[in-house]
Amino acid sequence: MLASIFEKIVGPEANIAFQAYDGSKAGPDGADVTLEVKSPIAVAYLAQAPGELGLARAYVAGHMDVHGDMYTLLDRMWNITTNDLTTAGKLAAVRSLGLKPLLMRVPPPPQEVRRSALARLGSRHAKQRDAEAIHHHYDVSNRFYEWVLGPSMAYTCAVYPSEGATLEEAQYAKFDLVARKLGLKPGMRLLDVGCGWGAMAMHAARHYGVKVLGVTLSRQQAEWAQRAIAEAGLQDLAEVRHMDYRDVTETGFDAVSSIGLTEHIGKDNLASYFSFLYGKLKPGGRLLNHCITRPTGTEKTFNKGGFINRYVFPDGELESVGHLIRQMEDTGFEIHHQENLRQHYARTLRHWCDNLDANWTEAVQEVGMGTARVWALYMAGCIVGFERNKVQLHQVLGVRLDDAGQAGVPLRPARDWP
Repeated sequence: MLASIFEKIVGPEANIAFQAYDGSKAGPDGADVTLEVKSPIAVAYLAQAPGELGLARAYVAGHMDVHGDMYTLLDRMWNITTNDLTTAGKLAAVRSLGLKPLLMRVPPPPQEVRRSALARLGSRHAKQRDAEAIHHHYDVSNRFYEWVLGPSMAYTCAVYPSEGATLEEAQYAKFDLVARKLGLKPGMRLLDVGCGWGAMAMHAARHYGVKVLGVTLSRQQAEWAQRAIAEAGLQDLAEVRHMDYRDVTETGFDAVSSIGLTEHIGKDNLASYFSFLYGKLKPGGRLLNHCITRPTGTEKTFNKGGFINRYVFPDGELESVGHLIRQMEDTGFEIHHQENLRQHYARTLRHWCDNLDANWTEAVQEVGMGTARVWALYMAGCIVGFERNKVQLHQVLGVRLDDAGQAGVPLRPARDWP
């Protein structure tokens, strides 16, 4: 019976109920989460891509439904959510489902990035290919992002100053922490690479009197940010351009902030990335690099067949903080501080999930059911990943020493540095 097969694949100990279009049921009575298999296409998806990807395709395409809380479901399915099935588990799933589902022609949902299409744009992290990868994820809809992210329009890990802090308070605290680590003062020049909707640029301009240049590969982000800057009356201090950070010609910046960009750079390009940013700084200038990381150097850096890569962040690559620090040091940076904000990102994602739930009807109308489902699945799964230490988030502060080898950093950080 189909429900029993799905229960076996997910794991009978998961405390999840299953029901299928053939009338079969499995799992405990009264379970607070039910996975419903609605059509043979869901079976075909799982047979042809057993594990994480097949389940995701079935859900995104609407051939599988979740009744109950998505986070609870994925937390109970955590082994698939964060590790995927073993090869033996995938073979067992195919044998259980039989030959017929393997022969059905079921194209992936349109939200899935076709690797062949990306390949036509060049090798991984070529400029045109990077532009398309960023367009896929960040040019969904500014209105959709407003509903999910809230007024701050900050799509990076917040820093919660207290247990009861709101998302907006935590995003403010994150940007202020970055500003203080960079030692921003009136009259300084800041380069903000991968600036998103301009939140860091506006924070630095408004609260520190800094002249900021932000750059993003997303046209929709740049247009939104420029309007927000003008509405805030900050156009004399802040500017956001639609461009690749590698095309910035200005130099002599006092500081560089890179918040959520390094994940898109690629392992083979990290040396040139940090070297480029080093070259943009004055002697004594500081770089604050804020990005998602792997907990060790042993996990995969790039899972080209996984849900995240196919649906969310095409060509995304994660490295351990140790590898990033070594790359920064080899470029010439002296490392003065690093901290892990993993728990903060789990909490940030919870707030984003709550926002999506609260605006679900409008979000579906804006971007379509398939895209909304991608986001619900991706963000809930990421909470599980951060909570279970499958991914981390680090801030690393590096300094380009002056000609006398001086860093210009206080002997001890300010009291409110964590």
